[in-house]
Amino acid sequence: MTQESLPGNRIRVWHRPMRPRDSAEHHRVATPLELLFDLCFVVAVGQAASNLHHQLAEGHVGHGVAGFALVFFAVWWGWLNFSWFASAFDTDDVPYRLATLVQIAGGLTVAAGVGKAFDGDFRVMVIGYVLMRMAMVTQWLRAARSVPECRSTALRYAAGITLCQVLWIAWLALSGPAEYVVFGVLAVCELAVPLVAERRVGTPWHPHHIAERYGLFTLIVLGETVLSATTAVQEGVTEGEHTGELVGLAAAGLVLVFAMWWLYFDQPGHARLVRRPSLLTTMSWGYGHYLIFASAAAVGAGLELAVDFDTHHTELSGTVTALFVTVPVALFLLSVWLLHIGPTNECRPIAIGFPVAAVLVLAASFGPAPIHVTAVLAAALVAVTVIATHGEPRPA
Repeated sequence: MTQESLPGNRIRVWHRPMRPRDSAEHHRVATPLELLFDLCFVVAVGQAASNLHHQLAEGHVGHGVAGFALVFFAVWWGWLNFSWFASAFDTDDVPYRLATLVQIAGGLTVAAGVGKAFDGDFRVMVIGYVLMRMAMVTQWLRAARSVPECRSTALRYAAGITLCQVLWIAWLALSGPAEYVVFGVLAVCELAVPLVAERRVGTPWHPHHIAERYGLFTLIVLGETVLSATTAVQEGVTEGEHTGELVGLAAAGLVLVFAMWWLYFDQPGHARLVRRPSLLTTMSWGYGHYLIFASAAAVGAGLELAVDFDTHHTELSGTVTALFVTVPVALFLLSVWLLHIGPTNECRPIAIGFPVAAVLVLAASFGPAPIHVTAVLAAALVAVTVIATHGEPRPA
């Protein structure tokens, strides 16, 4: 029987003092609660990608892209804030778990409001978002009370988040173009909260743990992309027509997702966080993943749109349809290059290969079989990375 299970120590089972985690802790891995958090949040990612696909298929390109960017920001920002807080202060007691479950409930409410958000009604999504963020405020207030050395940082987080939520509620009164302009302003305010809060005393997050958390979410988003594309192909095959084109498209999509997985995980994600642990580097790495996550999710919507094109269920041209696959893939390659590789990487074939591949992918949009060519280019970049690093010691 462990000490925590003894009757005299029962208090420790449901409540522990919130203390900073050791940023050099060995074998720090994601907890089951963090995995549940990811799985629930990917529901919102799937809803965002699905609605993007429907908007594009109906020809509402500008509206669909703008709606996707807005919705994805709400999902990503809620996930990011929880992940970094958990890396620094996870106590895994009852109050912590309950606050996290409230955040999950907020994330699922956001997911429930995604469809209406694409139609211009953001009320349900904002309710879920505010619920999720105010639960995060309770965590920061608890940290402020329990961790004297981080009290000022935690209080700045709590105050900044609360102020932003008041502004989001007021934002619901807007409509028209001003709605999108003010959204951008409020998003910048949200992004500024960690920069202001951590300018003096930073939180003790764990580099390897953070890199694993980001990697796990990347895996889940790629899995959602595979699911979206597979469902679309299945629906097309069920109709009994265009089977050859759909099988080829499915193969190309699968190769593309495999290559995206390989390229993201080829370089250890924590390397830049360990080498340059400055606030600017940390924030640029953490914030930059918005582009990686969003582009990976958008690839799934693009592949669904390609199925619609092959089965004549969309009025979009072949070139426009291709762009909704090639642009997200190019953005994914450039984002991984900037965050994991870097233009000054000592391995020149890799440092040059990523941006060159991104340019070629965009160019493929205007040629024959653009998605198949994109898959070949992505696979070729994988081959370049394997050959270029053959025999090289893997960074720690």
